[in-house]
Amino acid sequence: MPAEPKSDPIHADNANLPHSIFTNVNLGQSKFDDVNLSGTKFNNINFSGTTIRDANLSEVSIEDANYTGMKIDGILVTDLLRLYRKQAGS
Repeated sequence: MPAEPKSDPIHADNANLPHSIFTNVNLGQSKFDDVNLSGTKFNNINFSGTTIRDANLSEVSIEDANYTGMKIDGILVTDLLRLYRKQAGS
């Protein structure tokens, strides 16, 4: 059954929602704390302005993305990629 349109925040605490599907959903300004997203697929997602802290990013793959302004530990990803490609080309 589709969720009713709401403007009030939904608070899910100790929820078990594996294999859930979210399509055309606005989760802007939401907070995720102690959440398991392992094995999750993200397609056509707007993560602009998002901060990820204390995260396990092992085996994460990011493809076909806009990295403008994206930083890892304060270093611009575009700079990291440029240096990597320069070294790999030598």
